[in-house]
Amino acid sequence: QSEDTSTPWKTAEWFFGSRGEALQSGTLPRFLQEPDDAYIIKSNPIQLRCRAQPALQIFFKCNGEWVHQSQHLAQEHTDLGTGMKFREVLINVSRQQVEDFHGPEDYWCLCVAWSHLGTSKSRKASVRIAYLRKNFEQDPQGTEVPLKGMIVLHCRPPEGVPLAEVSWLKNDELLNMDTKVGERADNNLIISEARLSDSGNYTCQASNIVATRRSANAAVVVYVNGGWSLWSDWLLCNVRCGRGLQKRSRTCTNPAPLNGGAFCEGMSVQKSTCNTLCPVDGGWGPWSLWTACGVDCGRQRSRDCAEPEPRHGGRPCDGPKLGADNCTGGLCIQSEWGRTSLRPWGQSAGPLGASSTDVVLYSGLSAGVLTVVVLIVVVTLYRRSHSEYGVDVIDSSALTGGFQSFTYKTSRQGNPLLINSSMQPDLSGSQTYTSPMCFQDSMDKELMADHSLLDPLPDIMTRVCVPSVSPGKGVMAEYHVMSHPRTFPRGVAPDYQGVGVDATLGRRGKTLFIRHGLPRPPPPPLPPPLKTTRVLGHAGGRLVVPNTGISLLVPRGGIAEDTSWEMYMIINQEDMDEDEVLLSPEVTYGPPGLDLSCPVALSVAHCADLSSPADATWAVRLKRRTPENKWEEVMSMDEESTSCYGLLEAERCHLLLGRPGRYALVGRPLSQAAAKRLRLGVFGSPDLSNPLGYNLRVYCVDDTLHALQAVAVLECVRGGCLLEEPRTLQFSGDGFSLQVSIQDLPQLLWSIKPFTTCQEFSFAQVWGRDHHPLQCAFSLEYLGPPPTPPKLSCKISVRQVKGREQILQVYTSAAESEKGPIPLFPRSHCPLTSESGSTAFKIPPSIHQRICATFDSANSKGKDWQLLAQKLHVDRNLSYFACQRSPSAVILSLWETQHQTSGDVDSLACALEEIDRAPSPGTLTPLGQDSDRPDSEFS
Repeated sequence: QSEDTSTPWKTAEWFFGSRGEALQSGTLPRFLQEPDDAYIIKSNPIQLRCRAQPALQIFFKCNGEWVHQSQHLAQEHTDLGTGMKFREVLINVSRQQVEDFHGPEDYWCLCVAWSHLGTSKSRKASVRIAYLRKNFEQDPQGTEVPLKGMIVLHCRPPEGVPLAEVSWLKNDELLNMDTKVGERADNNLIISEARLSDSGNYTCQASNIVATRRSANAAVVVYVNGGWSLWSDWLLCNVRCGRGLQKRSRTCTNPAPLNGGAFCEGMSVQKSTCNTLCPVDGGWGPWSLWTACGVDCGRQRSRDCAEPEPRHGGRPCDGPKLGADNCTGGLCIQSEWGRTSLRPWGQSAGPLGASSTDVVLYSGLSAGVLTVVVLIVVVTLYRRSHSEYGVDVIDSSALTGGFQSFTYKTSRQGNPLLINSSMQPDLSGSQTYTSPMCFQDSMDKELMADHSLLDPLPDIMTRVCVPSVSPGKGVMAEYHVMSHPRTFPRGVAPDYQGVGVDATLGRRGKTLFIRHGLPRPPPPPLPPPLKTTRVLGHAGGRLVVPNTGISLLVPRGGIAEDTSWEMYMIINQEDMDEDEVLLSPEVTYGPPGLDLSCPVALSVAHCADLSSPADATWAVRLKRRTPENKWEEVMSMDEESTSCYGLLEAERCHLLLGRPGRYALVGRPLSQAAAKRLRLGVFGSPDLSNPLGYNLRVYCVDDTLHALQAVAVLECVRGGCLLEEPRTLQFSGDGFSLQVSIQDLPQLLWSIKPFTTCQEFSFAQVWGRDHHPLQCAFSLEYLGPPPTPPKLSCKISVRQVKGREQILQVYTSAAESEKGPIPLFPRSHCPLTSESGSTAFKIPPSIHQRICATFDSANSKGKDWQLLAQKLHVDRNLSYFACQRSPSAVILSLWETQHQTSGDVDSLACALEEIDRAPSPGTLTPLGQDSDRPDSEFS
C-alpha cells in the first residue's frame, strides 16, 4: 500500500504471496469478530478489533476514509480445531479524533476483508465520548404517609452517555427490592404498603461508566395514628355503703401513636353510678330455757345470732352461743376420775385413792416402753448378723437393678469386698449440684446432678461418671454427697436414674453396678431436668445453664430498687404433644409472679437448617404452655408482634419476653426442602458378657448442646468412650429414612452379628417431636488369638436415603485406648457463667445510660432509636420497640444477648460511628456531652 489512502490491493507482494492459501478456501471472507460500539472515558483511547477467515488482508475505514496502514496492528493465528488460519487487526481511536470529527452522525468505523473471490464489510461501530451531568433533572421529595399507605418517590437522573442506571439508597445503604417495594420503568420508587421500618432518608443514585451521582436526601416518615384499647373491667364502687361512683378506663395503645401520628379521640375514662348494700351486723336473740339437770350436775342453754342475722359483710355476734351452769348450787360436783359425789362445798377427796390409781398407770407405761426398747435391740442385732458387706438394702427392688429408696451404712473396717474398705468416708463436707458443669480441664471434672437425685442418700463417698470421656476408659470422680433428712416410703421415692453409682450395694454375695461383673441395668431414657437459680436485684444479671447454649439476660433496672427475686431457669424433658416439629428445648423461667419493667432476653439453641432462606423452608413459631397444660402460639418469626420479639439466627434464637413461663420453638416445614441438623456421635465400650467382644453405639440427636447432655448421661452409666468428634448431618424432610452402616471392618479379625451391618431409622423416628436420642449398636467379636484384641479400625456411614452422608472414622484399641480424650463439650461452648450486677454486661452502665438518653429522644435528622436498630441489624418488627418505655435499652439488651460469647464491643462503637455518634470505634464521647470515663474503659 502506498503512503496515500489508495486501494489496498495495489500492493501485489502480499497479494500473490498469500494467493495459494486463499485459493484453497474458495469462499468470501467471513467475520469472526466485528467491531463493537465503544465509549471514550476521559482521555483514554479505545481499541477496535476485527477478525475474519479466510482473509488475505483486513483494513479499517472510519467516517468513509481508509485508515493508514501504519495505524493497524495485524496478527495471524491458526484455529486449533480446523487448522485454518484467520487474521486479526486492531486500531486505536483517541478522544481528539472524535472531537475533531464534525458530521451528521456519530464517529464510526468498519473493517473490510479481502480474498481472491472479493471483499466483505463488517457492521459500523460508533465511537462516542462518555459523560454524566452533575445535576438531577428531578430530585425525590420527602413525604409523610400513614402505616400501610403508599410511598411514591420520583426521580429523573442527570443527562449522560450512556444513559445512567438508577438505584435507590436508604440511610446511605443500597435498598433491597423485596415483594413490598417496586421500581417503575421511569425510575420512580414505589412502596405499596408502608411499614414502620420504611421510615428513613432515601436517595436516588444514578450511575454509568463515567461516574455516580446522588440526589438530595428525601426524608420519609411512616406514622401511626393512635387507637383505643378495650375497656377495662369496672372498678369497685368508691363507697362501702350507699350510692357512689365506679369507673373504667382505656388507653391509647392499640396501637400507640408513633412518629407524629394523631392521638385517640374520645374519653379515656368512663364513670357510672353504683349502689352498694350496707353491711348489717349480727345481734343475739334471747336465751333458751335451761335444760334438765344432768348426771354431771350441770345444765345448758343456747341462743342464736338472728336478731338480726349478719348480712352484706356485717360483723358476726360477739360472745358465746352456749351457756352452762351448775344446777345444784355447788353441792354436787364431778370428781377427777369420773365419779359423782355429794359432799359439802369446799371439801376435797383424800389422796389415797388417787395415788393408788397413778401407780397402776405408770407401771403399765414403763412396761410398754421397756418392751419397745428390747424389740429394737433384737432387730438391730439380727440385721447386722445377716449383713456381709455392711450395707443395708431396705428395698428389695435394688437387688434387681431398680432405683428405689435404700440406705447406705458406713463400711466396716477391713472388709476386702468393698472398694477402699479400709478408708472411712469424710463426713465433714458436702456439695449439691443442679446441672452438669462445663469441664475446662480433663483433670478437673465435676458432675452436676439435680439435688433431688441425691436427697435420699446419706453422706457417703459415691463414684460417678462425667460426660467428658476418653476413648477406651471411663472417667470416674469421687464426691461427698450430703443426704436430706427426709425419708421416702416405697414407691414414692425420687427418681435416681441418670446417676451412675459404681459401688457395692448387695448382700449375700450379690453385687450391683460392678465395672467388671454383671452388666449394668438399662440406662434411663432421659437425664434429669437441668436447672439454675440466682438471686437478682436492680442491677440485673444473667442465668446460664452450662453446656446447653441457653441463657437468660435480665436487664439492669428491670427489677425495682430495694427488691430482689430468686429467679430460676429449667430445661424440661417431657415430650411435646404437638403436630409440629420441636426445634429447641423447652425452657421455663420464673418465678410465676415475676414483675419486671422491661422484657428479659432469652437465648436458645435450635436444630432447624436455615442455610436456605427461612421463609422458603420453615415456618418457625414460638409457643407457650398455659396453666391448663396446653400449648398456645405466642408469635411467628416471620410476622410482626408487639407482645414479644424474636431474632432467628443460623443456630440460635434470641427472644425478648415479658411473661415468665414455659416456652419452646416449633417449626412447620413449608416444603420438602426443609431440613433439620442432626448431631452424630459414636461411642465404644468392651462387651462385659464376652471378653473378646466390643460394642459400638451410634447416636443421632438434634444438633443442640442440650441434646448432647442426654447422650453424655447415657454413656456415663454404660462406661462408654467417645471414639470420634461428633459430626453434623442435614436431614431433609422429604420422607426418606436414615441408614447407619459399618464399613471397612477387617473380616479376618472381627465378626459382627448377622443382619446388623446396616440398620435403619424410619423418617418418623428421626423427624419426631420427643427428646429421646436415637441409638443403634454394632456388636463385634474378635476372631484372633486371645487375650488382647488388636486395634479396631472401621468406618460408620450415616446417610439419608437419596440424601446426604456423613462418615465417622473409628480407630481405637478394643482393650485400652491410647488416644487422648475427646471432649464432648469443647471450650468454645463454655465461656459463660451465671452472674449478677455489672459483670454480666459488656456495656458499662454510664455508657449504656448515655446511649439510651441520646437515641430515645426524637431527632430532626432521623438519628433516633430506629436508626440504631437498623445499624445493629435488628430493624425488623420496629413496632415492638416502639411500645417499650426505652426502645434503645431493649435494643441494647438484644445486642448483649447476640454478643454474649464474643463480647465484640467495637462492633457497637463502629455502628455508632456510622451514624455520626462516635468519633472512633474506641470511644463514645460525642454522645452529646463530655465523658469523665477514660476511653480504655469502653475498649
